[in-house]
Amino acid sequence: MKNALNYEQKDGETAQSSPVAAIDAQPQKSKKAYYLIKRVFDIVFSVVALIVSIIPMLIISLLVVQESSGAPFYVHNRIGRNGKPLRVLKFRTMYANADQMVESFTPEQKAEWEENFKLNDDPRITKVGKFLRRSSLDELPQLWNIIKGEMSVVGPRPVVAEELERYGDSKDKFLSAPPGLTGYWQAYARSTCSYEQRIQMELRYVENANFWWDIKIILKTVEAVLHTRGAK
Repeated sequence: MKNALNYEQKDGETAQSSPVAAIDAQPQKSKKAYYLIKRVFDIVFSVVALIVSIIPMLIISLLVVQESSGAPFYVHNRIGRNGKPLRVLKFRTMYANADQMVESFTPEQKAEWEENFKLNDDPRITKVGKFLRRSSLDELPQLWNIIKGEMSVVGPRPVVAEELERYGDSKDKFLSAPPGLTGYWQAYARSTCSYEQRIQMELRYVENANFWWDIKIILKTVEAVLHTRGAK
């Protein structure tokens, strides 16, 4: 059977093979409009936020390097939209020798890491880092990723290759949306749900994303930050 969007010759003219094509075109137009509005909002929001946060970011940088020697920023390789490599910018929240500290994890810690890709009580995180994570301030440098068009203010959080495998047949759906500085899972659940529940929340957002839902997520994120309900 030919796809409803295919064209066929009829009476010497090019015509759509089915009225369904016109119906299907409406959601596509709506989606394009949504992503256009989203991109304009992303640019305006991130530029203003970056200007406002310059001094706080300088202070955070000084606090990070004062507690643990090394660069104040950390670049984490993740997977971006449509599977493109993404270098996510963050404030460094771990000690400089964090990679070596993994070798001293207990069996319980290793099991927890393999299950959730994080630890509730991670010995690699500095005191400043714990505050930055609880308040989500460690994500501020990602405003630059947004300006560059690599991320959005709202979207599913970018993952590493090992995490992507957990999405199974839904990988392409998950990667179809631009990754976000915050998102449905991050604003409403964060550390209070399992990784499988996180996956379901991320996919629900991708399937039903719209501008007003984005605004609600941003407001909920602000509420969470004010109550320092960030990652542990």
